Amino acid sequence: MNIVEFVIAFILLFILPYIGLWGLFKKAETPGILAIIPFYNWYYMLKLSGRPGWWLIFMFIPGINFLVAIGILVDFLKSYGKFTFKQLAAGVVLTFIYLPKWGFDKETKYLGPSASEDFREEYHEFLKKSSAREWSEAIIFAVIAATMIRTFFIEAYVIPSGSMESTLLVGDYLFVSKVNYGPRIPSTPLSFPFAQNTMPFINTKSYSDIIKLPYLRLPGLSDVKRGDVVVFNFPMQADSPFYRPVDKQDNYIKRCQGIPGDTLSIVNTQVYVNRKAMPNPPESQPSYIVHTDGSPLNQQIINDLHIFVANQITPTDYEMLMTRKSAAALNRYSNVKSVTDYFQPKGIFNPEEFPHDPHLRWNVDNYGPIIIPKKGWTVTMDSLTFPVYRRVIQVYENNKLEIDGNDIVINGKKSKTYTFKQNYYWMMGDNRHNSEDSRFWGFVPEDHIVGKALFVWMSSDSSGRGFNSIRWNRIFKGIH
Repeated sequence: MNIVEFVIAFILLFILPYIGLWGLFKKAETPGILAIIPFYNWYYMLKLSGRPGWWLIFMFIPGINFLVAIGILVDFLKSYGKFTFKQLAAGVVLTFIYLPKWGFDKETKYLGPSASEDFREEYHEFLKKSSAREWSEAIIFAVIAATMIRTFFIEAYVIPSGSMESTLLVGDYLFVSKVNYGPRIPSTPLSFPFAQNTMPFINTKSYSDIIKLPYLRLPGLSDVKRGDVVVFNFPMQADSPFYRPVDKQDNYIKRCQGIPGDTLSIVNTQVYVNRKAMPNPPESQPSYIVHTDGSPLNQQIINDLHIFVANQITPTDYEMLMTRKSAAALNRYSNVKSVTDYFQPKGIFNPEEFPHDPHLRWNVDNYGPIIIPKKGWTVTMDSLTFPVYRRVIQVYENNKLEIDGNDIVINGKKSKTYTFKQNYYWMMGDNRHNSEDSRFWGFVPEDHIVGKALFVWMSSDSSGRGFNSIRWNRIFKGIH
């Protein structure tokens, strides 16, 4: 994410809404400074609305928190006389416009806690609904608003694994923009809100296959670029044993290393695109062999430098994953004799690597060259290219593919070439020796792209407790 995108997103998502909250708090004779303190602002929104403060607990429950946040905002806006569906929808979807507008216009005034009985009696002509009906409509409105925001604008995402460390840490909460690459129209519109592919607890399908829409992406701000950190649907769930629709496959997050038409190779862990070395992510974690004098390594140093000990090879040698900065720091300690790069030598075949063909003696650190398919590109099919593009042709582009002796038969016709129907991308984790990515399962189709990671808005370390679990230095951290 470049600095311009970060600044624009930060202004729209935080600066303008917080400025609006400041003004609205002041109208209720509440200190405006409380509007910019995370979680305290939600607590005081509950207080000004007449809702119990313990509702704030729900803001820490993933999935539910988004709905609760919309419910709190709706109650808060009603306390300022915003009763109509149009006003509430505007306040929820376009907070960066309407909160500042209402916070500083002369017409908007704080009327009192909207959840109180006195408020309901005084403004009953605007609230002519039973309590049950009001709650039902509020829930429906929150679900619709949240679904619209998540589908077409922005979605929260939490990092579940260490494949992007140290760029992104387990427990980082991100905002992912659907606008940058253009939002997709859901291919399975009949689905349970906020459940990706299975229902919580009962573990059944959260969607129906009755209606399936073709792939359609609305215009976006840009195409996927090399170096972007991208959220996408995991393409290996397109066929057996899952057979999930594109939008119901699990979400993955990696860095785009190659775009359509690129020729990509990896030489001794260095990624090359079109024969040019790609910049290494500053917080990526390569693998090193650390040679010591045999004395124990200080665990506090390991923790402070955010080092992952992958393997103890001998009593004096370790394989460790760490940033280049951490490697330089570790090498300065007296009991560390050397810190050297580690990679699998060229020509050593790893059967786990895509396309799993022994003729292509590729491994995680020496890989390719491989050409990333581009829409409209025609490839000649032979013994070397067929294994690379077979899955694309058969699974992602839905062709019937057969082998008849030495002939390749596509949709009943012998074929020596194939022309691709869509663009593809090559995705890799920054934690190169602890990431299952395109090196293991191949290309990511364009219709699987979800959005661009913008910045970390919250980060929690599971080893801590209470406020000590919050990584304060990562809040509002941009992703580079």
